[in-house]
Amino acid sequence: MNYILFDGPFRDNLLPLTFTRPVADIRLGISTLREKWEIALNTTVSVLTEEYLSKKFPLLRGKQNILINASALPNNALVSQIKNLNSGEQLVKNELRIAVRIDTDFTDANFKTEITNEIDAGIDLLKNTWDIFAKNGKYLELDFALLTNGRTSAKLSDTNNVRGDVNDIFIEEGAIVEFAYLNTENGPIYVGKEAEIMEGSKIRGPFAICEHSTTKMDAKIYGATTIGPHCKVGGEINNVVFMGYANKAHDGFLGNAVIGEWCNLGADTNNSNLKNTYEEVKLWSYPEERFVKTALQFCGLIMGDHSKSGINTMFNTGTVVGVSCNIYGAGFQRNFIPSFSWGSPAGMKPYNLKKAIQVAEAVYARRGKDFDQREKEIFDYLSKVD
Repeated sequence: MNYILFDGPFRDNLLPLTFTRPVADIRLGISTLREKWEIALNTTVSVLTEEYLSKKFPLLRGKQNILINASALPNNALVSQIKNLNSGEQLVKNELRIAVRIDTDFTDANFKTEITNEIDAGIDLLKNTWDIFAKNGKYLELDFALLTNGRTSAKLSDTNNVRGDVNDIFIEEGAIVEFAYLNTENGPIYVGKEAEIMEGSKIRGPFAICEHSTTKMDAKIYGATTIGPHCKVGGEINNVVFMGYANKAHDGFLGNAVIGEWCNLGADTNNSNLKNTYEEVKLWSYPEERFVKTALQFCGLIMGDHSKSGINTMFNTGTVVGVSCNIYGAGFQRNFIPSFSWGSPAGMKPYNLKKAIQVAEAVYARRGKDFDQREKEIFDYLSKVD
């Protein structure tokens, strides 16, 4: 059986993060949604996403295909029902298509089916950007249990100070953790391969740092926080998800936030995550083109891939920054900054596409990667639509 994750109707709600990736490649907990499904199905999967992303994230068709809504989080009951689908059957939950089996050719996820079955199991969906940090604690703990089951952690150095159950700390091969303060009373701590927690770091679970990432000296990190692969973070962090390949290497507060890949937050960048009035936070919605209620009192920053902030940048409560923005200057930034913007509270102008590509090429080169033609075409497309 060939399995495919399709973006589904919540894709636009997850912008700006899904400007540059399929829904399936959003990180939640320790792993991405794609990785969760691959573990649950015990096979690799491909994605059905926007045409302009399809060269970077290709679709693989088979003679027998089951397509799954990427916003749906796997559980045993759901996986069982999906595997038992017959040709032409689909699974829905409250009229939302969750999975469908199709054994003929198709071009998108809007094909006809013969039989519809209502899912009788509970199902969790990733519908909005703020769900990522709001649900992160739950899925961090589930991923920790799944990834460490039946395995033995590398030995934790005696230089560390541990509060809580040391068995809730798992260290992968090649990781370095020395002279740190680790608290597992509220959740586990996972340290990925070749990651480093520098001396003086204070970490409360649930927390995960993925492969080749680093917490800088004296970092203060509260759960539920995930540091994706190849990141450097420091300062004070509370309930944040870094997708990967991003830096917040200096002091400054970041809370209730999601940071895309290839971002860099300058020294003393801060975000507010609580309004002085303690009111519900509103956040920019791309599909509705207005600020919408989040039902959250704590909500900070959502930043798309390739965006940067200068030193001492201040982001207000509930701020959305698009893809490839260069933000700087004194005072609070606007609560919504469109993709390819360059400027400060005093004024914004379009970020020159040629210059944006040059910066991206330099950033990739520092990590030994090539900002290739596929990436350039995505930039070119996005510079015209957001």
